[in-house]
Amino acid sequence: MNIKDKIYNYIDDSSIKLSSIEELEKIFEIPKDQKREFRRLVQEMEDEGYVYKTRKGKIGSARRLGFIIGRLQGNQRGFAFLIPESPEEQDIGDVFISHENLNGAYHGDKVAVKIIEDGRESNYENRRRNGEVIKILQRANSKLIGLYQRSEKFGFVVPLDNRMSSDIFILNENRNKAEDGQVVEVEILNWNGDDDKQNPEGKIVEVLGYQDEKGVDIKAIMKKYGLVQKFPEEVIAETKKIPDDIREEEIKRRKDLRDVNLFTIDGADAKDFDDAVSIKILENGNYELGVHIADVSHYVREFTALDKEALERGTSVYFVDRVIPMLPEKLSNGVCSLNPNEDRLAMTTFMEIDKKGKVISHQIYESIVNSKARLIYRDVSDFLEDKSDEVKERFEDMNIASDLKEMEKLSNILHKKRRTRGSIDFDFPESYIEIDDDGKPIAIKEAERRVGNRMIEEFMLVTNETIAEYIYWIDIPFLYRIHEEPDDEKILGFKKFLNTFGYKLRDGGEGVEPKDLQKLLENIKGKKEEPVISKLMLRSLKKAKYSTEELGHFGLAADYYSHFTSPIRRYPDLQIHRILKQFINHKLDNDEISKYRKNLPQIAEMTSLAERKADEAEREVEDLKKVEFMEDKIGEEFEGVISGIISSGFFVELPNTVEGFVPIHSIDSDYYHVNEEMHCLVGEMTKNRLSIGDKVMVKLVSATPANRKIDFSLISQLD
Repeated sequence: MNIKDKIYNYIDDSSIKLSSIEELEKIFEIPKDQKREFRRLVQEMEDEGYVYKTRKGKIGSARRLGFIIGRLQGNQRGFAFLIPESPEEQDIGDVFISHENLNGAYHGDKVAVKIIEDGRESNYENRRRNGEVIKILQRANSKLIGLYQRSEKFGFVVPLDNRMSSDIFILNENRNKAEDGQVVEVEILNWNGDDDKQNPEGKIVEVLGYQDEKGVDIKAIMKKYGLVQKFPEEVIAETKKIPDDIREEEIKRRKDLRDVNLFTIDGADAKDFDDAVSIKILENGNYELGVHIADVSHYVREFTALDKEALERGTSVYFVDRVIPMLPEKLSNGVCSLNPNEDRLAMTTFMEIDKKGKVISHQIYESIVNSKARLIYRDVSDFLEDKSDEVKERFEDMNIASDLKEMEKLSNILHKKRRTRGSIDFDFPESYIEIDDDGKPIAIKEAERRVGNRMIEEFMLVTNETIAEYIYWIDIPFLYRIHEEPDDEKILGFKKFLNTFGYKLRDGGEGVEPKDLQKLLENIKGKKEEPVISKLMLRSLKKAKYSTEELGHFGLAADYYSHFTSPIRRYPDLQIHRILKQFINHKLDNDEISKYRKNLPQIAEMTSLAERKADEAEREVEDLKKVEFMEDKIGEEFEGVISGIISSGFFVELPNTVEGFVPIHSIDSDYYHVNEEMHCLVGEMTKNRLSIGDKVMVKLVSATPANRKIDFSLISQLD
């Protein structure tokens, strides 16, 4: 146990009173020459939020003093929610923070919060905890992206992230030649001005351009999320030293699988090929599924500049017009990618799977492979669905037709096994946005997810489960992919919502099993309320993340799960490969195990945050392009479905997944009021109902890319 743990355990003891720093020095018998370092550690613990110092200088446990540590999730209307850091507090739920109680804190900041009203223990209408920010422990941002608005003697930067509740004050001397209406990057000089009531003050450090200039929109989003396309010079220098050819001694020490009939199956636009698959029918009738994953860890060594940059990025980010890769192109599209007809280093897992989908045994090898073909999902799906004679003939000539047929059979078996145990399959329509050379969207379609896509999904899922279970029973440090059970309070709210549609989850208790949710999805399939119930179900669940503890994966109804299959684009997969290689080569000694126990928790936290950041950035770019697509369609009419209702109006989703808002005040046929219990709007005079799932005809009133906002007006309800 280190000294910080000892300090915390002492002050967190319920029998111990608040102590001064001098008293703690005596208790821990700190020598005179070590007092400065001791005080630094205590200050570090205070900065982290575990220790709180009173106005009289007494030191105590933040937990015992009733403080909750976490990050703020801002809202465009000025309030925020505290997302607690500790698992115990997460189980209780988020804490509502009003604008008045933020005390100078903003979206993303790490803060200490004191509960001022516990709605769970009173008749408070929303039955939620209300808190006040007591201390700001860590600012989330030192820079922001926004729109500069200039006046004669000063200006303001309006943040593009509407969860930031204050504009940034800019003196003319700090505007860096920015002009009114330009998108800029601003560095915060003073978060609270002269007091907590003033706007933050900043200086403009970069002018990105006017909003309608080509590329400025994407550049602004990249800046906002700290995403960088270009790699640092030292990373490029390291990458250049990586040889294109594989050394003969490396080939000799690996399992040679170059004669195996394996191939990749990816999207038509893919350039980095993480995985290849192969199949064989064994003498006992079982399947031998081979999943061959690019051996990125051979090229990206720990603690190099390349490795540090990959960890900092955490994941590749996919926008509609570009990819921001985790690794430089020489690796991601070159020596690591399982390109067809090229020798490549891989990590191979062979799994023997019986006719019920059970993995009987498995082997893991460092291998050398040679992909026989680069297939795309569309062609594989056309072949398996018997929709193309040309593809069928081509695949037969390539000697892969029979393998694909066997793969489809195995995929169906694996899928049936997952569904039997209760794995939840959300089937949300995803959009594919087609853009022109200028980056302007010209078409939005629903992305295909056919048999070819689902087949590879099943193979990757079973591989990730197999690896996680294998390592769990070996009991060595590892990175798991976990999805914890949902909060009882959120599930209770979801159950109440379901009641308005006449659906019920199982009776008894507040909890829920994956099978219950899977059965519900089956019951609502094809019904008008399916999209909104599915989305609310997803919001009621926790987010998956990385952890050093195997806590299971609720959504997959899996006891063990990991991310092993995409090391080109996900850092946790790369890290897992390193651990596995050391283990199978008998190099995982006590020093390495101690190193991983120390480093993996931080890697889990960093990569979980990077993943959330990438998801938000990708979603924002998609929303932006959807608004841009609608910009020139003002006045046109569209058929859509009511996808959500709030007190000020309702949301309408079009068949192409574009969503817009109909303000309640724009409906001139009646006065409408929200009925929260029934989740609908009711006309005061006509008693007409506008309910979730209703088909409506709407007219496009406005589409504003700056705030990602689309407004419709209601024309009529449809049968």
